[in-house]
Amino acid sequence: MVDLSVDLCGIRIDNPVIPASGTFGYGQEFAKLYDINMLGTFSFKGTTWEPRFGNPTPRIAECPAGMMNAVGLQNPGVHHVIEHELPALKEIFHKPVMANVSGFSVEEYVKTCELLTEQEQVGWIELNISCPNVHGGGMSFGTDPRAAAEVVKAVKKVMTRPLIVKLTPNVTDIVSIAKACEDAGADGVSLINTLLGLRMNLKTGKPLLANTTGGLSGPAVFPVAVRMVYQVAKAVQIPVVGLGGVSTAEDVLEMLMAGAAAVEVGTANLVDPYACKKIIEDLPAVYEKYHWNNTVN
Repeated sequence: MVDLSVDLCGIRIDNPVIPASGTFGYGQEFAKLYDINMLGTFSFKGTTWEPRFGNPTPRIAECPAGMMNAVGLQNPGVHHVIEHELPALKEIFHKPVMANVSGFSVEEYVKTCELLTEQEQVGWIELNISCPNVHGGGMSFGTDPRAAAEVVKAVKKVMTRPLIVKLTPNVTDIVSIAKACEDAGADGVSLINTLLGLRMNLKTGKPLLANTTGGLSGPAVFPVAVRMVYQVAKAVQIPVVGLGGVSTAEDVLEMLMAGAAAVEVGTANLVDPYACKKIIEDLPAVYEKYHWNNTVN
């Protein structure tokens, strides 16, 4: 029998497949379709200190081999998540969950992480310093090694769970950002978030998205993601979670071969809500076909 389990920052999970933040909500919708306890874990919807309505519509645009989004971190705020979402999740998901956190200042990141790190169900904090669709926060921390290190150091002071920092590909040198996060105390990094893009409406001559630009995701970004995961995994000693365009068990294996310790699946969940289920079911055969042994990673 093929062993799919992996170690993620000191926590053993049954397999390396993790639905990515923003594509799996807080688990409720998907739990109606299949037993989500088959997942390694999942990263819940990006959560901020205050509730956020998000960006104006339209904020989704299709494109060849992927999609663009400018949702803008719509979420009910951390207090609502703790009081309502986590208790509801406890009824359907019996594993540690990954809490994705974003913010608009170092103080907001720290306050939000401080509340979530004390929650029994939270196994990891995924610190999103890479969202390209908000102004004055998110990616502004993730494009400068010093700013990234500053927020990581501040958050680590209040952490009781492993801290995984989610990195943006919208930089010249992602390795320097990853190393700055590692030096500042990060327990792991996840990459990549979406690539910044723009599409025009041919009928109006204006951008399709109300936010003008949006984040490109889906199979179109997969080779970029694999390249960056490979570069970062060679440069740091902490675990790397690979994501970006993953949609098949073969894609998961490719990420693992590039150096990822675990793999997040994003846009594929929006195309097919059973995507992660199918990937996990297909993994044993793919491991055997390519003679992959988890212990070599």
